[in-house]
Amino acid sequence: MKERMLVSAIIATYNRAYIVCEAIESILNQTYKNVEIVVVDDGSTDSTQDKLKQYGSRIRVVYQKNAGPAAAWNRGIRESRGEIITFLGSDDIWLPTFVERQVAVLQLAGDGVPCSLSNSWLRFTSGQGSTAFQHVQLYPAQDEGIWLNAAEIFATRFVLFGQSVAIRRAALERTGGFDESLWFLEDYDLALKLSIQGPWGFVREPLVVWRQGTTDSLSQKSLVEQVQLKENILKIRARVLNSLNGAEKVQRLRGLLRRELRQDRRELWAARLGQRGSWGEATKEAVLLAGRCENFLYRRSPSYPKMTTAMLG
Repeated sequence: MKERMLVSAIIATYNRAYIVCEAIESILNQTYKNVEIVVVDDGSTDSTQDKLKQYGSRIRVVYQKNAGPAAAWNRGIRESRGEIITFLGSDDIWLPTFVERQVAVLQLAGDGVPCSLSNSWLRFTSGQGSTAFQHVQLYPAQDEGIWLNAAEIFATRFVLFGQSVAIRRAALERTGGFDESLWFLEDYDLALKLSIQGPWGFVREPLVVWRQGTTDSLSQKSLVEQVQLKENILKIRARVLNSLNGAEKVQRLRGLLRRELRQDRRELWAARLGQRGSWGEATKEAVLLAGRCENFLYRRSPSYPKMTTAMLG
């Protein structure tokens, strides 16, 4: 494989001096060497800057006032020069062949494929572990290939995306980048927008290690701020639904999004009820239990979309 394509690896970090170097080292240790590293420090007040200085010219550091994850990712995109854009959370790591495998898939898939997604190892604080694909019932038949129905999958569940994807710059620019009004799920929003551009590449082997457990992580905060989380989900899915034209080929996708939006509205109503005291909390739990039962049956029904794939080339 020729390494002519420059890959930009963007890290956005905020007060992660204790762990950000592990992410950087995992990029420096990639088997594919034509990689530039752009680290956006989103207003850290700890010793992050001191940690970053040790890398000298091996990385490019951009400092900005704290503006949130989406703004930091967008700043990294603007500062980068690569034909392929990748992202890595400052508390996660890539395995050594992440970039090489993703670039190879994109080269074989052709310019019409906007991005490639690899599987990931999920490391939970409970000590349990699984892969991202297993977690959301994705079982591709091939080791790598073309993912034909990414839009249907992302319409119906969250797949670990941000630290596991390699995106062609042109495709990323067509989406408009990350929505800076979102402090949660900005990566899910981008995934949905990319998924409607066409089939993706994929790698079944886990090439990323995602680690839960940092007390300042947005995934942890989102569990607490349930109302804002549900509002964001509604906004993201409704916007994508409204962007779809009436073509017959997207009718199934429209139907899937409408179903999810009905469930999202119920969950948002329940989350708001939970803020109104004990009676609201009891009603909330009843609504959520009914929704979980409905989803349990739905995920085992023929109408629940399964991952469909094709061989590369």
